Amino acid sequence: MTQAEAVSQTTLRITRKLAAPRELVFKAWTQPEFLAKWWGVRADYTTPIAEVDLRVGGKYRLGMQPPDMDHPLVISGIYREINPPEKLVYTWVWEPQSPETEIRSEGNVAPGETLVTVEFHDVDGHTEIVLTHQFFVDQDMRDKHGHGWSGCLEQLATLVEA
Repeated sequence: MTQAEAVSQTTLRITRKLAAPRELVFKAWTQPEFLAKWWGVRADYTTPIAEVDLRVGGKYRLGMQPPDMDHPLVISGIYREINPPEKLVYTWVWEPQSPETEIRSEGNVAPGETLVTVEFHDVDGHTEIVLTHQFFVDQDMRDKHGHGWSGCLEQLATLVEA
């Protein structure tokens, strides 16, 4: 396997167009009161944790609560780049739950971290989101996150397009 093939198998890229202005979508992605309304893979998930220190070097922590669990699934990380309303780059790490949430170190991220880049493009008053999530341990983990991100983006669309 070439290095390019390995990278494509451990990198997730999703593009989604929303019928909402870019400033609103960026705000929904970065403000706790908005994140608490959409951060979850399905409408029946809640978001009991939405903490954001929106500055380079600032930390965030998000927890989505499945209806059949007594605790949230929590991720956290550090903002590496913030360019409102165009781009966010941040690290992503799952708080320990089980061995399947472990992700190896790769590239320029610390052990257990992956890297998320979200671009917000203004397309005729709509917002095109280009989400790139990198450095998964394998293709299966990438695909699981793809499913999760698709659900989250659906919840975001429901919120900002209303």
